[in-house]
Amino acid sequence: MKLYVLRHGIAVEPGSPGYETDSARPLTAEGKRELRHVAVFLRKRGVRFDRILSSPFRRARQTAEIVARNLKQEKRLDFSLALTPDGDVDVLIRQLNTAKPVPEHVLLVGHEPYLSRFVSLLVSGGSGADIQLKKGGLCKLDAGALHAGHCARLLWLLTPKQIKLMA
Repeated sequence: MKLYVLRHGIAVEPGSPGYETDSARPLTAEGKRELRHVAVFLRKRGVRFDRILSSPFRRARQTAEIVARNLKQEKRLDFSLALTPDGDVDVLIRQLNTAKPVPEHVLLVGHEPYLSRFVSLLVSGGSGADIQLKKGGLCKLDAGALHAGHCARLLWLLTPKQIKLMA
């Protein structure tokens, strides 16, 4: 399974007027621009997803929608509470493993520090890999049988600036 892990783009600051709950914070205009570069980067490389799974929090949902729309894959987009900041890795892995058919190319969209811990768990078996996804950052993993432990290789980890240069 090829896992692409994308942190949501730049969002309004916590506690901003009108967005008192964390889950309601939307992307900023700059965040949306950066994510369009991510979509162009993926499209130019012919990346297609069998499944796009996102946190339902507004900024992550918007992130996933921008990518899905630009890749014309809106019908493959779904949402999971397992990708929220307090999500459960075991639930996420179970959702991926029990999907029929099991997806081969998956985009996961969520939040820090959850995503970095998830990537670290898959590549090192624990929290030992010091992985940090910038807002709008993207990494690619190659996983065999997906489970909560060392089961994947980190193929690349890109910042938004690197993505923009390659888009």
